[in-house]
Amino acid sequence: MAPARFLPKSGAFLSSAMAIDLGTANTLIYVQGRGIVLEEPSVVAVEKASGEVTAVGHDAKSMLGRTGSGLEALRPLKDGVITNATATMAMLRVFFERSQPRRFSMRPRVLVCVPNGITEVEATAVRNALERAGAREVFLVPEPLAAAVGVGLPVSSPAGNMIVDIGGGTTEIAVISLSSIAASNSIRIGGDEMNDAIANYLKRHFSLHVGERTSEDVKIRLGTVSEDDEDSMDVSGLDFVNGIPKTYRIKSQDIREALREPVGSIIEAIRHGLEKTPPELASDIVDRGIVLTGGGALLHGLGRMLMSETGLPIRVAENPLACTVLGAGIILEDTYRFRKLISH
Repeated sequence: MAPARFLPKSGAFLSSAMAIDLGTANTLIYVQGRGIVLEEPSVVAVEKASGEVTAVGHDAKSMLGRTGSGLEALRPLKDGVITNATATMAMLRVFFERSQPRRFSMRPRVLVCVPNGITEVEATAVRNALERAGAREVFLVPEPLAAAVGVGLPVSSPAGNMIVDIGGGTTEIAVISLSSIAASNSIRIGGDEMNDAIANYLKRHFSLHVGERTSEDVKIRLGTVSEDDEDSMDVSGLDFVNGIPKTYRIKSQDIREALREPVGSIIEAIRHGLEKTPPELASDIVDRGIVLTGGGALLHGLGRMLMSETGLPIRVAENPLACTVLGAGIILEDTYRFRKLISH
């Protein structure tokens, strides 16, 4: 990505400026001077025949797995990148309107968080979707850098700081020094793959078919990697054997087993990220540890497991779901100070 051509000093994005964390699972918007004004699921409901968007965000998510033959609820992003440009544009247009107290007279400048290592084709797709939705100008910032700013890491310092952002579609590992990413690793495994792993486990071990919303709810309520957790809940779905709805009592230990593979992949990716780290920065990480962000950071016991696996201090961000957009908002409020983090 090329450096931004025009980044004036603080306040240059004007009152219509916003920062967006366009995520696979959720989209968050920060408006300059107002803070976070929107947090909605990245879901769109579309009429199959006409292609017309009928609902977005929370309204559309409530339809997942419940739509009839003429309506489809879908996620227009996968693994952190746009897979349905038309639906993404329509979703963003609605989110733009919801983020403004009144219809804005000037098209907003937008700072959008994107996965580290995004291809130029994928970056162009993001720019085009935002511009078609109403953005006047689009700037990009890598998600790990925005998250690091959001949790208060000294990104401009020559010392190494490591951040692990576990999102809906990807897990990004980055070592940050001197306002740049000195070492990184990324895998397309995150919260969505955890949901899939839970659904597959219930199918294999209980012959129970559940939808996306149910598997996510199970993950939120029972999701753990700690052997000390002993909880349970009733889970309803379609019994494959009898072909009728059925309810089973699912325990924490079931979900711990279900999540073994995606969590193992995340741990392995962190190890690879550490292996890529220059020795001088690695010594800093021994002292400073690793910061976890993103929704996956909320998985119970994950911090302790990573501490045991790596031997490093682990800290979960205070607001892991919002720290990326908060960091982008901080950058937005002082673009001159953070100009090295931004590209056009």
